[in-house]
Amino acid sequence: MSDMVQAAAAPTAARVSDTYRWTQLVIGVAAMVMIANYQYGWTFFVPDIQKKFGWDRASIQWAFTLFVLFETWLVPVEGWFVDKYGPRVVVLIGGVLCAIGWAINAQATTLNGYYLGMIIAGIGAGGVYGTCVGNALKWFPDKRGLAAGITAAGFGAGSALTVAPIQAMIKDSGFQTTFLYFGLGQGIIIVLLAFFLLSPKPGQVPQVVQNANLLQSRRNYQPTEVLRQPIFWLMYFMFVIVGAGGLMVTANLKPIAADWKIDNVPVTLFAVTMTAVTFAATIDRVLNGLTRPFFGWISDMIGRENTMFIAFGMEGIGIYALYLFGHDPLWFVLLSGFVFFAWGEIYSLFPSTCTDTFGAKFATTNAGLLYTAKGTAALLVPIANYMQQTSGNWDTVFIIAAGANILASVLAIALLKPWRKVVVEKSTATA
Repeated sequence: MSDMVQAAAAPTAARVSDTYRWTQLVIGVAAMVMIANYQYGWTFFVPDIQKKFGWDRASIQWAFTLFVLFETWLVPVEGWFVDKYGPRVVVLIGGVLCAIGWAINAQATTLNGYYLGMIIAGIGAGGVYGTCVGNALKWFPDKRGLAAGITAAGFGAGSALTVAPIQAMIKDSGFQTTFLYFGLGQGIIIVLLAFFLLSPKPGQVPQVVQNANLLQSRRNYQPTEVLRQPIFWLMYFMFVIVGAGGLMVTANLKPIAADWKIDNVPVTLFAVTMTAVTFAATIDRVLNGLTRPFFGWISDMIGRENTMFIAFGMEGIGIYALYLFGHDPLWFVLLSGFVFFAWGEIYSLFPSTCTDTFGAKFATTNAGLLYTAKGTAALLVPIANYMQQTSGNWDTVFIIAAGANILASVLAIALLKPWRKVVVEKSTATA
């Protein structure tokens, strides 16, 4: 009798069409595009904030650091709410917080005001980011790398569309009006999108695919169990050392170009001429977005660790080549683009590897726990600046970043791959 009650309590829904699944993905991508500016648009406001209030740049940039920390380290908590109550409520509250955060920035007259605004925007953006990536992982067990990659690309490349409008509005209407209008506009769109987001019910999505290269667990690990798995901490360590190199280049692209005296040198590529640093920043954003679905799609076919080995190896070589040849403006543009292409895929490879290893039921929370590595990596960025200040050049920073990527590349194939095989086989046997 109890078996019959249990069977009745857990009905499986009918399979949904692929169009339905892709619609859910598109809604998630649209929400990711709306939060992209809170991170990637901030840099355009800094000079005007500095000019108006006269604070030093390092103090203003703490607002950015606080944003990244609150955007990443609270994702597991927000993920727990998603796994328990569904994606709609978390994205809705996230949109409201994003709007409030930049509305506070529009009124702020103290550093603490900007810190508060960016912390609130960070909590909101993290809620949206974690929910949308987690939802993509759940809807697409058969194309997990690609789905996570397309979603993460919305965040990586989404801000490219608004680079010109934000700068134009700051110039015409002032940075405070821009904070208010963009903050409210993006927040309202996120709130509207939230109403259309759903989590898949059991039976609505295809079964986990069987592929010799793709090891996927049949068991769903609770978040507390995941934290006790040593293999999780190997992934975390790899995420931190690869993440730190890319964030260091992101945060210091202009200072590096200025130190090498090439920031304002015009570069012509494909009949387009821009200064080296503007060209590099534009290409980097586009490639940083494209790489996420590209390597995610590759990993669905040849396996996650094999893809990590290739991508992290490319990143290590790219950073070293940038250090050797980047003093030439053209090579600076091309090689920084290569570095970002080999870096951005961590945001599709790590969440999909995590879900493959620990199951889809708690995917949002578990992938969120791993995503906090981005916040940890952000804390290493000031160390790179300190090393540059004490030595007077970027040599050590580049060599350490290149070495860290080569180490992660080797760890993926030599340690993570065989170890994960054992973990997945064991969990499938006990499932």
